[in-house]
Amino acid sequence: MGRFTLGAAALLALGIAGCRPRPAVPPPPAVLSLSLVAVGDILMHQDVQAAAAKDSEGFQALWADLVPLFQSTDLAFGNLETPIAPTTGRPGIPFQFNAPEGLPSALRASGFTVLSTANNHAFDQGRQGVCETLDRLRAERLVVVGSGEDRAKAESLQILERQGVRVAFLAFTDLFNLDLNHRAMEPWVRPLELEPTLQAVREARGLADLVVVSVHWGNEYQHTPTKRQRDIARGLVNAGCDVILGHHPHVLQPVELMEVDGRRALVAYSLGNFISNQDRMYRADLFPVAGGDNRDGAALKLRFERRPGTGGRDRVVLAESSVEPLWTENNWGATATRREIRVIRVAAAEARVRVQLDQLSDPIEGTKLLPDATARRALILEKQERLRTLILRRKHIAEVVGESFVVR
Repeated sequence: MGRFTLGAAALLALGIAGCRPRPAVPPPPAVLSLSLVAVGDILMHQDVQAAAAKDSEGFQALWADLVPLFQSTDLAFGNLETPIAPTTGRPGIPFQFNAPEGLPSALRASGFTVLSTANNHAFDQGRQGVCETLDRLRAERLVVVGSGEDRAKAESLQILERQGVRVAFLAFTDLFNLDLNHRAMEPWVRPLELEPTLQAVREARGLADLVVVSVHWGNEYQHTPTKRQRDIARGLVNAGCDVILGHHPHVLQPVELMEVDGRRALVAYSLGNFISNQDRMYRADLFPVAGGDNRDGAALKLRFERRPGTGGRDRVVLAESSVEPLWTENNWGATATRREIRVIRVAAAEARVRVQLDQLSDPIEGTKLLPDATARRALILEKQERLRTLILRRKHIAEVVGESFVVR
């Protein structure tokens, strides 16, 4: 009996001790995360401007599908391949662009934060056009990289801080239609000259947590990067670049990861066109897939995290990378009286069309939606053709940029 009482007492004591409140364990610190979305060439062909002029929402309506994505990210980048010089320039003509005064505010309202102006169309409206473009973009609090009122300003390092991360942006062009870089005190567009470019990246590496380089390079309409592109990309990464955002070919090129000294960098050789009037005659039922390559686009989505590094210093690393396929819908040649050009997110559009087809094909729901059987069959055929186009574009984009980057 005594042994039983002692054992019970011991168990009771243990139970009491076990009921004592334990000191609260603090939750792990939140992981610092920064997001970046980048798209390719913003081209202002006459029909693109006409489509914006006919819509009450203006330019923003042309890429309304992308606005939630741009506005939800910390930094949104695009290559602005046009001057905006309605006062000092001439009306745009084929291969020599000019955009209206409403474009900067539309870009800002859409969520864009950083624009490269270092490209082969930068001098389309002369030196004055460069200055007016800069004035109009800065008035909308857009960060401009790659050009300036003089050489020093064009080459000044732009560092943005988001989520406690310092991000350096640099921009260069390997091509000029018209090169007016004659005197350092005049308007300047930053050229891609290898040693000065590498030195600029090295300097940025010492001042920022992330270094993002925009490069206008490569051969038009070719999906394969040139040896020059690959060599320069390797040099930029070795110098300290974390992300390379390429453009100019007007078609997509591969995305790849590079490892240097334990650091992982991402190279997007060409993000293709964001918006344009190119390949306007393409129809998936009449032309091979390659006939629509200029209307393919990509939203490159990157996420970075701050993590412990060596020597007690944190480092910001690439945590996630993916490509969302984009497609420019274009009603050129249609009987409609209004010109319509729209950039859409392919996966979301594909999902919507599948739902619509299911509803139209349902014996009960289909009749409610469209009682006329002949009209309903015609609409089903139209939706099926649109679905086929979206599937073709999604698969083709994945083949070009890399299947591993495109998530269904």
